[in-house]
Amino acid sequence: EVQLVESGGGWVHTGGSLRLSCTASGFTFDDYAIGWFRQAPGKEREGVSCMTKSQGQTYYADSVNGRFTISGDSAKKTVYLHMNNLKPEDTAVYYCAADPDYSAWYSDYFGPAHWGQGTQVTVSS
Repeated sequence: EVQLVESGGGWVHTGGSLRLSCTASGFTFDDYAIGWFRQAPGKEREGVSCMTKSQGQTYYADSVNGRFTISGDSAKKTVYLHMNNLKPEDTAVYYCAADPDYSAWYSDYFGPAHWGQGTQVTVSS
């Protein structure tokens, strides 16, 4: 059974930093794209960032590029999202996700097969 367990959400002021963690089980960590989506109230779900260990790929949405960094630890089967210079528009529920296909993060037609429970990130001005 695939499981994705997130932690690290919280509340910060504008300009602050947070680190999200996602620990995976039930699949071969290095063979999957693993990363993060987010959804704010009244807005569409957005693919934020993902990585593939085996292929060395990373993806960032334009809205976070240069502020967020994704990294992974294969031994711990854990992916981290380092979020810097946070803005109020980053406020959302952040979901860890995994899929064999990297393009699930930006496809108009399909999304990742596996999801975590979500963690709230709130950035106040």
